[in-house]
Amino acid sequence: MQEELTQFERNDVWELVPCPPSQTIIGTKWVFQNKLDEQEEGIDYDETFAPVARLEAIRILLAYSCFKNFKIYQMNVKSTFLNGFIHDVYKLKKALYGLKQAPRAWYDKLSSFLLQNGFRRVKVDTTLFVFEKGQDCLLVQNYVDDIIFGATNESLCKKFSKLIQGEFEMSMMGEINFFLGLQIKQCQEGIYISQSKYTKDLLKKFGIEEGRTVSTPMATNVKIDKDEKGKSVDESKYRGMIGSLLYLTASRSDILHVVCLCARFQSNPKESHMSVVKRIFPYLKGTIQYGLFYPKNENFSLKGYNDSDYAGNIDDRKSTFGSCQFLGVCLVSWFSKKQNCVSLSTAETEYISTTFCCTQLFWMKQTLADYKCSYQFANIFTKPLDAEYFASIRSRLGIMHIE
Repeated sequence: MQEELTQFERNDVWELVPCPPSQTIIGTKWVFQNKLDEQEEGIDYDETFAPVARLEAIRILLAYSCFKNFKIYQMNVKSTFLNGFIHDVYKLKKALYGLKQAPRAWYDKLSSFLLQNGFRRVKVDTTLFVFEKGQDCLLVQNYVDDIIFGATNESLCKKFSKLIQGEFEMSMMGEINFFLGLQIKQCQEGIYISQSKYTKDLLKKFGIEEGRTVSTPMATNVKIDKDEKGKSVDESKYRGMIGSLLYLTASRSDILHVVCLCARFQSNPKESHMSVVKRIFPYLKGTIQYGLFYPKNENFSLKGYNDSDYAGNIDDRKSTFGSCQFLGVCLVSWFSKKQNCVSLSTAETEYISTTFCCTQLFWMKQTLADYKCSYQFANIFTKPLDAEYFASIRSRLGIMHIE
């Protein structure tokens, strides 16, 4: 608490003024519980939205660092929200914790500082800032109080570190190794991304440290439906397991399909659904060290693959599709989703799947333009994929082919 008070003084959070007559003064006691009086929009605050980086954007930056062969560093901002100026609260000059506009105020403060020092904010991902000097560039990605950065010239990193530490109270954490729950290891061969520690904690949390392992996250002959006549299970436990597994899909594309499939039944889970979810954990036990490896490679081409079943959902006959996007050999984006409408043909469901894949590719293309990487898309359908290679793509996405 003393450290927080010191930060208040350093950041000039408030000023001492005479007590206005007939006015109630807010106390200065520490509150360790939820507040009862909520702020009112239009009175206490206006704009609260603060951009945060997408996970795909983080993976693109990591893949780009492998392509250009430079290190990524990380720093943390101390007492982040005390740095942002606000304009809506009487006599309170800085954005204290708990105010709805605090994240926005901090983002405005940081972005203004970077723009004033020669950075440019990119158009697509507004959490990415670029500083260019000759043929070299410095990339800075912000996620609330965490900042990661890297440059094609090491001297730019040192100058940036000195610059920002002169303005804000920062903790320099060296090379990035843990960010947004991802374990990131930078080595001579490339970058390895995993969540092995989180996986071990997950197995311990749900008591699945002992027992057998399985080779696939889901049996190929299983068909999941609402099972309205089945026995219900604890909704809280089921949702907890699904939520924990969804967080793990940040680096494990192999379980995405089955986790998203089971997530559809969180409102009224049955024993049949729980059995499918429980099977995922023995698979994780045998694949704890699985993750993503981004090798240093001169190939940085942008490619996307997609696949879909036809009317695979037993309850509403909607199709499920999956897609993945690569930069060279680096898998940076993937998703599995049930289509919003019922397709009347296999061609229609494939076109819908391709549309979503192309949408992601265009977003990535526009994002990479800020990295000075330009792409010209070839024909979407160039030639039939080799059956063995297509099978490997499906395996990485965790998609089972449905006849």
